[in-house]
Amino acid sequence: MNRYVLLDGPMGTELERRGIALPAPAWTAAAVEDHAGDVVEIHRSYVAAGATTHTAATFRTRPEAIGDAWRPRAALAIALCRAAVPLEHRVVGSLAPVADCYRPDLSPPDAAASHRVVAAWLAKCGVDGVLCEAHPHPGEALAAVDAGLATGLPTWLAMTAGPAGDLMTPAVMGAAAREAVARGAGAVLVNCVAADRILPFLDAISGCGAPFGVYANAGDDPDLRPGAPRLAEAWRAHATRWLDAGATWIGGCCGTTAEHVTAHVRLMDTRQRTM
Repeated sequence: MNRYVLLDGPMGTELERRGIALPAPAWTAAAVEDHAGDVVEIHRSYVAAGATTHTAATFRTRPEAIGDAWRPRAALAIALCRAAVPLEHRVVGSLAPVADCYRPDLSPPDAAASHRVVAAWLAKCGVDGVLCEAHPHPGEALAAVDAGLATGLPTWLAMTAGPAGDLMTPAVMGAAAREAVARGAGAVLVNCVAADRILPFLDAISGCGAPFGVYANAGDDPDLRPGAPRLAEAWRAHATRWLDAGATWIGGCCGTTAEHVTAHVRLMDTRQRTM
C-alpha cells in the first residue's frame, strides 16, 4: 500500500491575497514579524484543511536576504508554526536557495557554507526536518541537502523548473534526484511548477530510489484559482495523475490555498494517508 504525506500550501501568495506587501528580497521573512497573526492564521487554515506536515516561513530568513535579523526571524517563524499546529504534526524548516529561486544563474559558488549555517540554526530552533525547497540549480540543491543531513535531521529536496518549466530539464532534475537520494535525502519532490506542466518532471524523479512527490503552482488555469466553481474537481484531476504516477508526498505551492489541500484530503480518503 502507498503511504502518503500530506503537505500544506504556500505562505507567500496567501499573505499577498490578504493584501500584505512582500517586497524582495525579504519577501515572507518580513511578514513573520510584521504580520505574525496572519502567518498563524494561514498555518491554521492548512491544519483545518487536513495537512499534517507544515513548512515554517523560513524561506527567506537567511543572511543574504535580511542580514543580521535572520536568526531571530527564523526562530520566530518556527515558533509561530509550532504554535499553530497540533503537537503530533510535523514542522519542517525551509532551506531555500541563496539567491532568487527563479535565477539559477545567480547561484553562488560558495552556497554550501551559507546553507550549513542556516540549516544548523533551523535544527537548533527545533524543526522536525529540513526541506531544501525550490532549488533550480542542481549543484546548489545538493549542497543544501548535504547541509540538512549534517544536522542529523531528516532532509528532503524539492526542486523547481520554474512556473513555466523552463529552468531545468526533466533529465537534469532526475539525475539530481538520484544523487540526492544517494547522499541520504529521504524524499525528492517537484515544486513551484504549474500543475499542468509538472508530470514530465515527476516522471523524471520517480526512479530516484526514495519516496517522491509534488507540490505544484495553480498556474494560469482559471479553474484552479481560489474560489473557482470547478476548483476541487480540476485540482483533483491533476492530483490523481500525480498519485497514479507514484507520488506519495503531495501539497500545494504558489497560488494554491487551503481549498486545494482539502481537495487532496478528499481524494486520499479512498487511499491510505499517513504522516
